[in-house]
Amino acid sequence: MLNIKVNGTKLQVNENLTILEACKDIDIEIPNFCYDERLVPHAYCGICVVEVEGENELVHACSTKVEEGMKINTNSRKVRSSRAKVLENIMCDHALECTTCIRTGNCKLQDYSNEYSYSIDKQRVQSESSKKELLPIDDSNPLFIYDPNKCIKCKKCFRVCEELQSTHGIECDLRGYQIDRRDELIEKIGKPECVSCGNCVSVCPVGALTPKKGEFYNTKKVRTTCPYCGVGCQFDLKVKNNIIVGVEPANGDSNKGLLCVKGKFGYKFVNHPERLTTPLIKKNGNFEEATWEEAYDFIANKFNSIKEKHGSSAFAGLTSARCTNEENFLFQKMVRVVMNNNNIDHCARL
Repeated sequence: MLNIKVNGTKLQVNENLTILEACKDIDIEIPNFCYDERLVPHAYCGICVVEVEGENELVHACSTKVEEGMKINTNSRKVRSSRAKVLENIMCDHALECTTCIRTGNCKLQDYSNEYSYSIDKQRVQSESSKKELLPIDDSNPLFIYDPNKCIKCKKCFRVCEELQSTHGIECDLRGYQIDRRDELIEKIGKPECVSCGNCVSVCPVGALTPKKGEFYNTKKVRTTCPYCGVGCQFDLKVKNNIIVGVEPANGDSNKGLLCVKGKFGYKFVNHPERLTTPLIKKNGNFEEATWEEAYDFIANKFNSIKEKHGSSAFAGLTSARCTNEENFLFQKMVRVVMNNNNIDHCARL
């Protein structure tokens, strides 16, 4: 353990942590745009600066390791002034459409701008932002939209696609907010390699990458397991008025904050109007709604009569990747023990 001071308070923290990680462990929030615990920090955004006693310059909390005896100030006047300047430069090159943006109420840039509003030159922001020639919005992907006018050049989308997803679906040359993107920056979302997994959308801290359908504001999160395959990816359903309006990946043991296209965007079947809500039993050639008790009795009677007439070999079981591994185990056990045969297969073999 290392002994440090943060804002005058003595603390003990684990070794090999960055200042940002150490502060996060003790519930001190340091603003950040480009930080992701799964990626090697590069301090692209520049907003996570803190003051360290003995250092002439402010240091980036996301890439600076804690050291024994380090004295850190995360909220000094110098720190706040520097962060406000970063925000001011970003906002000058940002489409100011907060009231109509899908990310309003759930946007880091919006949150930090409100927190540091008294230190931001609002007249400069309005003047510079109004002069910018808007770039065309790319809506060629069927599932999400890329608005380059809202991009803050944090590189998270590119790095997650390149380093974690290994898809290489984004072409990117972003070197910081100081450079005018219209002259020297290249970015292309959705190269031919793109598989529409949406992991770039999930990590975007602003409204540059957003789903074509979904909501961010005033939603509650419900942690659950993806129903599509046996990997067991964890995600949070975003629910509003008891309807699923989006999905965000969780940092589960199986998926580490990543999802495939089905997990990220394939949730609309839950609220589909044609989805069955009760068991159906065919009577006189037509399916009629039934209770679960009626359905189970019907299955049991049919099972017993078929087994008595044709024997155990008349049965077979086909199970689904949408079930959990435990449910599939129980199903194959039922086939082998109750149906008394080995006629069991899985849809993954199709």
